[in-house]
Amino acid sequence: MNFLAHAYLSFGQEEILIGNFIADFVRGKEMEKYSKKVQLGIHLHRIIDTYTDSHPLVKQVQSFLIPRFGHYSLVISDVFFDYFLAKNWNNYSDIPLEQFSLNTYQVISSYPKELPEAFRRMFHWMQTQNWLYSYRKPEGIQAALDGLSRRARFDSKMNESTQVLWEKEEEIEVIFFAFFANLETFASTTLAELIQSHDPA
Repeated sequence: MNFLAHAYLSFGQEEILIGNFIADFVRGKEMEKYSKKVQLGIHLHRIIDTYTDSHPLVKQVQSFLIPRFGHYSLVISDVFFDYFLAKNWNNYSDIPLEQFSLNTYQVISSYPKELPEAFRRMFHWMQTQNWLYSYRKPEGIQAALDGLSRRARFDSKMNESTQVLWEKEEEIEVIFFAFFANLETFASTTLAELIQSHDPA
């Protein structure tokens, strides 16, 4: 999943949110320098990504993308799902998306020592350009995919994938609703199990 989904699936727990956001920037033994709760957030992020990548509904969306975008379809479908989460935000949270986004940036900014340098550089642009809030609009998703396309090692053409999104928006949205219901339950249960296993008292 992409950033907005990982923020939402941190379930209001600050250190879980930090781990959920920095997970892709933490390697090997670097994990050991973080608090137990941040480590749980990192684990949660990785479990969510594994669950998402193997889910048949996600594979259904990726089937629209693979012929043209190959393995980049994994990244593209994550961005598509953030669009549908942002677009339908009121179905999931009583906190307005704009406020949720600002709250998320504020929490992350309050843990500067926990942020890897590479994440910190990216987070500057996330906050400045308000990525989380921008995902609700077509131009926000286009900007996100433009950025991913520029940063890709090869000519991914991810910036062109919005053509698929607009052609199949209604169909993908139905898939998103079904998948995200599964994911939210899975993530909540997984987080509770992670916390219990590390703090059985």
